[in-house]
Amino acid sequence: MGKAILIVDDEESIGQTLGGILADEGHGVIISANGEDALRVVEEELPSLVLLDIWLPGMDGMEVLKALKAGHPQIPVVMMSGHGSIETAVKATKLGAFDFIEKPLSLEKVVLVVNHALEMVRLEEENLFLKQKVSHEYVLTGASGPVQELKEMIGIVAPTNAWILIMGENGTGKELVARSIHRQSRRAQRPFVEVNCAAIPEDLIESELFGHERGAFTGATAMKRGKFDLANEGTIFLDEVADMSLKAQAKVLRILQEKKFERVGGNKLIPTDVRVLAATNKDLEKEMEEGRFRQDLYYRLNVIPLRIPPLRDRTEDLPLLVDRFLKDFAAKEGEPEKRVTEEVLAVLTRHSWPGNVRELKNIIERLVIMTPSDTISAADLPPLFGEERREAVPPGPEGDGDSYRTAKQNFERQYIIRKLREFDGNISRTAEAIGLERSNLHKKIRAYGLELKGDP
Repeated sequence: MGKAILIVDDEESIGQTLGGILADEGHGVIISANGEDALRVVEEELPSLVLLDIWLPGMDGMEVLKALKAGHPQIPVVMMSGHGSIETAVKATKLGAFDFIEKPLSLEKVVLVVNHALEMVRLEEENLFLKQKVSHEYVLTGASGPVQELKEMIGIVAPTNAWILIMGENGTGKELVARSIHRQSRRAQRPFVEVNCAAIPEDLIESELFGHERGAFTGATAMKRGKFDLANEGTIFLDEVADMSLKAQAKVLRILQEKKFERVGGNKLIPTDVRVLAATNKDLEKEMEEGRFRQDLYYRLNVIPLRIPPLRDRTEDLPLLVDRFLKDFAAKEGEPEKRVTEEVLAVLTRHSWPGNVRELKNIIERLVIMTPSDTISAADLPPLFGEERREAVPPGPEGDGDSYRTAKQNFERQYIIRKLREFDGNISRTAEAIGLERSNLHKKIRAYGLELKGDP
């Protein structure tokens, strides 16, 4: 079934003709003979599109258009008139009409305009969905003291234009914080441009940041806009800012001071208005002492410092993060959401999390993919947990040593047991499912002393 379309026209024959054509196109049709009834229908039915005649008894079409746009600005309105003029069409457009069609109606044109209007509705709905999705994606998850303090600080500094230095270990979510700041700022509708300073070769970083003119260097066959140019009136996020060369640092400092820059190979000063957010996992004071980071740039960027706590300092957030990642992966793959046992949460809580939230996210994704059951148990946890999961894993034939090799063997043994059970002991099907040669799986089964059912 297509979208619901409201036709407002006091000529019964036009309403029936248009209704028939649009119904043939697969749309639901509602017909009103006057403006007052049309406004009532809109409140009750909330149609996706209104076809509105200008000449109506009582409220004329222009008054109805004003009322519709005041109460439901998201609904596109196509005006119809047998007494059309350019002046009338312009007035209707200024009041918010999507389009204007003259009578006698060309049914082919009506269908075309309706399709365009409904496509606009679809794109706006899709855009809203994507914005909500992105908004959810960049929400800080956690209720611990450190995270609550961070959220409060972001709420205070985001609406300002202050430059912010975000500090934290790898995987703590520095980009997440930067995007959250931008989303809550007055520049939220303008560009957010990220620059990973560590990923750009030193000889190209100036071109990336400032752009270049045609012929500036070998391979520069056309003019290119740089990141500062693209971020104009928005926010630029300099991730791993400490990995920039001293030369690039000097140019960034100049932009921050003068709010102007030159493209590589050019001599024209280009004005720019950007808010700068920078992030690093390094100790910038130590970097300055060793001559790798400019003091003047540090003091320029460090107007407001934000420090993101490592996951080991906020383990009470771990259940919320696990739940968030389980929901995200289920939605992403279109599959039922899995759950973890309390024992799994206990093991995860005891881990030191050197890779922070990124490490946790990767592990949850791996568990969701590798665990056939809807419930993830401690036996499903990967071997990197070593000591923390030892009691949950029965010892293999080689004893219960403390080595990484033993932990890996224990994990492999449990994995093969689980897969054999899943395929009722059928070695051929199990081998195919886990990507092993049948002969290799046989060897592992014998090595781990596992009992076999028949292998039809």
